[in-house]
Amino acid sequence: MSAPLLPPPDDDGDFVLREWTLGRVLDHTVARFPDRDALVYADRGYRLTWRQFGDLVDRLARGLMALGIQKGEKVAVWATNVPWWIALQFATARIGAILLTVNTNYREHELRYVLGQSECENLFLIGSLRDHDFIGTLYAIAPELRVQPRAGGLRSRSLPHLRRVCFLGAEKHRGMFSMPEILALSVMTDEADYRARQDSLDPHDPINMQYTSGTTGFPRGVMLTHVGVGLNGYWIGRRQRFTERDRLCLPVPLFHCFGCVLGVLACVNHGAAMVVLESFNPLHVLQAVERERCTALYGVPTMFIAELEHKHFSRFDLSSLRTGIMAGSVCPEPLMRRVVEDMNMREITICYGLTEASPVMTQSDIHDPLPLRCETVGCALPGIEVRVADPEGIDELPRGQAGEILCRGYNVMKGYYKMPEDTARAVSPEGWLRSGDLGVMDEHGYLRITGRIKDMIIRGGENVYPREIEEFLLGMPGVLDVQVVGVPSRKYGEEVGAFIIPRPGARPDARTVREWCRGKIAWHKIPRYVAVVEQFPLTASGKIQKYLLRAEAARLWPEAAQDPAHGPATSAGAAHEHHAGHPRPGHSAGRP
Repeated sequence: MSAPLLPPPDDDGDFVLREWTLGRVLDHTVARFPDRDALVYADRGYRLTWRQFGDLVDRLARGLMALGIQKGEKVAVWATNVPWWIALQFATARIGAILLTVNTNYREHELRYVLGQSECENLFLIGSLRDHDFIGTLYAIAPELRVQPRAGGLRSRSLPHLRRVCFLGAEKHRGMFSMPEILALSVMTDEADYRARQDSLDPHDPINMQYTSGTTGFPRGVMLTHVGVGLNGYWIGRRQRFTERDRLCLPVPLFHCFGCVLGVLACVNHGAAMVVLESFNPLHVLQAVERERCTALYGVPTMFIAELEHKHFSRFDLSSLRTGIMAGSVCPEPLMRRVVEDMNMREITICYGLTEASPVMTQSDIHDPLPLRCETVGCALPGIEVRVADPEGIDELPRGQAGEILCRGYNVMKGYYKMPEDTARAVSPEGWLRSGDLGVMDEHGYLRITGRIKDMIIRGGENVYPREIEEFLLGMPGVLDVQVVGVPSRKYGEEVGAFIIPRPGARPDARTVREWCRGKIAWHKIPRYVAVVEQFPLTASGKIQKYLLRAEAARLWPEAAQDPAHGPATSAGAAHEHHAGHPRPGHSAGRP
């Protein structure tokens, strides 16, 4: 690898710890670039300048106040990337309400939990998504909504805190306000009262709540602040060298930080145009980039693969692209090179973080050599301390040694809503946020992720990091995707097990897997057990539930825990193969 090129010296020193509300961030951009594009939906002719967007946010915010929404109330948004979404993000922040993002994959059980645990007072929703009836689901949870005589003032036995439900459109639904009604109510809010509300806000107030996926337990509401997400968005855009001349194609969900922070707040901080897609479709992405001459594009690896492999890919002119972010999952170097060469994204970057970190703690720079952008997740953003520490404490380890990734700074969450014990476990008294991820930092401060602490396998005293084996096996012919977990073993403590999704027509078995590994990776890392599966179990937000795979491994291979006499995994015939099925496969877009 060539010597790393460290990010250039900061020439925006005043921004390092800028303590602004999101309303002030928006005002700053509107004043600088009033007539430039702010929000574009290329597929429906919807286009707002920054002045028009600011005016819409103000009308909507005054309408929310007229509804009676108070500072600190939660406003849940359960919707795809509809045009109202981003306006609500800033209208709620304007009046000190807390935007609660709701995953569109949620069904009745998850929606009931999130609205109940958050004590949510307000809900905005769309009608449906594919075969999922959102309104019918809400009526099932809160049947009182169907019969209440007027919108507002809901009293639901199952959701006792919910008072107002609003439909994100012009249609009227029983018990709900429509968006035209809310905008019409804006005249009921006095300008002086509106300004007084904004003047009462503290930049360190929580204004965004997102629920973690809950791979190991009940989802937790992460409380994020004006400063946390606003300043994080600034530096994310800064690492990409965003200006008012940039145009970001944004096909990732707004209910994740990837959309509403890395995307929206990076653009708003720098005046870049947001070219938004309501949902991901590779053809629509390619069309939007060409039509709007986008200079940046975001996505998880599977999105970029879908775009590159679309049958009409070669027909589109993507020469306007310059930068963007690939994140949310392993970003293989061959894919990065294809994106650089075939999509012209020569300045693509990679981010790392988690929701609790607002969400980005490290990011590569556009000037970093491509291998460095592929093999690491960059270095810490300004104003954030990142260290690799002993998982049993917070003491920093020497550079080059693996440990838990911690961060401290303006970006650390306020805490988990109504979960003080979980908050105390996640954030040390000294302010260090525990990521739960394992990594190694080099002498230049560049971070490489090696796995999750809970995923780490300890085989006979040897630490085995599943991600390392997964990345290796992804290079094996016939392997489409793979997840590696520990299998309980009486002799070694744990053995290595691999769940493999094969490519069409392939059928890798335990013996071929072992032969592929032999001599290429350490013998204690070679999977002793292999299961060929069709799918992996996922959370509602698409994260792979490894704890379910670990449980399945214990069920499939009980002999490991019962038989202390089996030989090492390198012995012929020692590997075991099973075939199983799980829910739909996918990759996490939750980190960040």
